[in-house]
Amino acid sequence: MLESAAYEIIKREGYEEGLKQGIQQGLQQGLQEGIQQGIEQGIRQGILKAVELGLELKFGSEGLKLYPEIKKIKEVEKLEALSEALKVIRNLEEFKHFLRDYLPSGKEEEKPMD
Repeated sequence: MLESAAYEIIKREGYEEGLKQGIQQGLQQGLQEGIQQGIEQGIRQGILKAVELGLELKFGSEGLKLYPEIKKIKEVEKLEALSEALKVIRNLEEFKHFLRDYLPSGKEEEKPMD
């Protein structure tokens, strides 16, 4: 009987220690993932602002009409490519043509961008 009671105490302590370690590891991992997501969102928002400014400066209000579609793009790499393209593309039609390859697939892409 004494062995059984001691076993139960050790078993419970081991369980509690394992639970504490699991919670701590989960919190650390969650915090790291949250920080990474925050950084990525901040970078994306910054690039979107750059694209918005580029559209306005280069093409005026007509260029800004494309911004709602551009905001649907989630990949930072695609947004960076659009930002770089704004530096060299000469007119709005050329940019619209370039943009079609970067829009998410689906019904949004079927809409004419005129």
